[in-house]
Amino acid sequence: MAQGFLQIGLTLCIVIAITPILGRYMARVFLEERTLLDPLMNPIERSLFVLAGVHRKDDMTGWQYVRAILYSNLLMGILVYLLIYFQRLLPWNPNGFGAPTWDTLLHTVVSFVTNTDQQHYTGETTLSYFSQVAALGFLMFTSAATGLAVGIAFIRGLTSNKLGNFYVDLTRAITRILLPISVIGAIALVLLGVPQTLSETLVVETLEGGTQYIARGPVASFEMIKMLGENGGGFFGVNSAHPFENPNGASNLIEMIAMISIPAAMIYTYGIFAKNIKQAWLLFWMVFVVFVILVWVAAGGEQQGNPLVNPIFGSEQPNLEGKEVRFGWAQTALWAVMTTATMCGAVNGMHDSLMPSGTFSTLSNLFIQMIWGGQGTGTAYLFIYLILTVFLTGLMVGRTPEFLGRKIQKREILLASVVLLIHPIVILIPSAIALAYPVSLSGITNPGFHGISQVVYEYASAGANNGSGLEGLANNTLWWNLSSCFSILVGRYIPIIAILLLADSISGKPTILEIPSTLKTDSLLFTTITAGVVLILGMLTFFPVLALGPIAEGFKLASGS
Repeated sequence: MAQGFLQIGLTLCIVIAITPILGRYMARVFLEERTLLDPLMNPIERSLFVLAGVHRKDDMTGWQYVRAILYSNLLMGILVYLLIYFQRLLPWNPNGFGAPTWDTLLHTVVSFVTNTDQQHYTGETTLSYFSQVAALGFLMFTSAATGLAVGIAFIRGLTSNKLGNFYVDLTRAITRILLPISVIGAIALVLLGVPQTLSETLVVETLEGGTQYIARGPVASFEMIKMLGENGGGFFGVNSAHPFENPNGASNLIEMIAMISIPAAMIYTYGIFAKNIKQAWLLFWMVFVVFVILVWVAAGGEQQGNPLVNPIFGSEQPNLEGKEVRFGWAQTALWAVMTTATMCGAVNGMHDSLMPSGTFSTLSNLFIQMIWGGQGTGTAYLFIYLILTVFLTGLMVGRTPEFLGRKIQKREILLASVVLLIHPIVILIPSAIALAYPVSLSGITNPGFHGISQVVYEYASAGANNGSGLEGLANNTLWWNLSSCFSILVGRYIPIIAILLLADSISGKPTILEIPSTLKTDSLLFTTITAGVVLILGMLTFFPVLALGPIAEGFKLASGS
C-alpha cells in the first residue's frame, strides 16, 4: 500500500518540477522570442508560410480564427477519410487490410480530427501502417496543435489586444513543441522496448504446436505523439495496456509525464503572458488539489479491493481485475484519473473494471473538463470558470465585474454560458435516448447501475473529446458511431467558437485602471471561491447521473449484494 502511494507521489513531484520549465518555454515560443530551435526551425517555417501564403504578422479577428480552424479541420478530415478508404491501394499495408465500414470510418476520422481519438475498431486488425502513421498520426499532430492554438489565442485575448494568427500558431505548436519532444520521446521508448518497424505481423509456432500472430508496426513514434498531444488513440486495441505500447514501469512513467506536461504547463504560460506568476501558481495549486483528491478517491477504492471478493482471502486485497501486473493498482488508478483529467483518453488498464470510486473520479473529470483539461482548451475552460466567478462575486458586492482590467458584461457571460451549457446537452440527451432503448441501442453488457455508467461515460468521453471508454459497452454499431459523432463535433467546435469570440470580445475592451475596490483575482480567497464555483456548476449539473451510476453501484457493493 505505502509503495503504491509513494509511486503516485513521486510522479506528481516530477509534474510540479517540469511545469515552470515547459511553461516558460511555451511562452517564449508563442511570444516569438528566441529559442534553441530557431536556427533549425526558422527556415522551415518561413518556407511553409510562403507556400501557404501566410503572413506571420497578420492578426486575425475571432471569426477569422474560427473560420481558419473549421476550414482546415474539414479539409484534413476529408483527406484522411480518403487515405483510409483507399488504404488497400496505398503502401505500408503488409497485411492487406481493406477499408472499414463507412460509419466506423466516419467516426474514426471525426474522432481523430477533433483530438478525441475515440476508437470503435481494433487498430492492429483494421488499419494499415500507412493509415496509422500518415493518416491518424498526421491528425494527432494537427488536432493537438489546433487545441494549443485555441488556448494561446484565448490567453492573448485576455492579456492583450490581439488573438494572433491561427496558421502561425498551428505551425509553431508542431515545429517547436510537439515534434521535437515527440522525436526525443519516441527514441526513449524504442530504447525501452517499444517496436518501430514496418515488418508485417509475425507468425510464430507456440510450445503447444499452435500458431500465434504477433502484431507489430511503427509503434514508438505513434505512441509518443498519442500521449504528448493528448490524443489517446492506441496503435493496438488494448491501447497502453499492450506491452508493445507500454512495456515497463519506465515507459509508463514517460507516457504519464508526456500526457500531463503540456496541460499543466499551460497555466504557467498564462502567468507569463499576464505578467502574474502568482495567479498562475494559485490556479495551478487549485487544479492540483482537486486532481489529488480524485486520485486519492480512485486509488483508495482500488487498494481496498472488491468487498464481495475480499472475504474469500480473509482480508482486503487490491482490485487487480483488468489491470496489468507490471503496473499494479496504484499506477493504473493514477493513469485512469490522469487520462480523463487531461482529456488524453489512453488507458493502461480497463476502466470498465475500476471500482465505483474510480468510475466516479474519471466521470467527474469528464464532466468538469478543466482538471487539467484538453490540449490548450482545458486552460480556456479554467478561465471560463474564472470569468463566471468574477461575475458572481461582482453581483455580490454590487459592482461591474472586471477581469485583468477589462469589464465583463452581458456578451461575455452569454458566451461563457454557452461553453458550459453545451456539455450537458451533448451528454445527457443522447444518453437518455440510448437508455430508453436498452436492447436495440444502448449496447449495455453489464446491466444495473454499472450499465448506466457505461452509456453516460461513452457520451461524456465523446463530448469532452477524451476518447476513453468503459470497454464492456458494445459500441461499434451504426447508432453509437453516428450519435457519438454528434457529441464529438458539437462538444468540440461549439465551445471553441464561443471561446474565441469571448477572447475577441474581451481583447477589444479598454483597460480600466485598478482602484482600491477592484476585486483581486490573484488572491487565495478568490481562488477558493473559484474552486467552489467549479464544483457547484460542474458537479451539481451531473450529480443525478453520478448518483444513479457509480455512487449507487458503490452502495450496492458495500451492502454485499
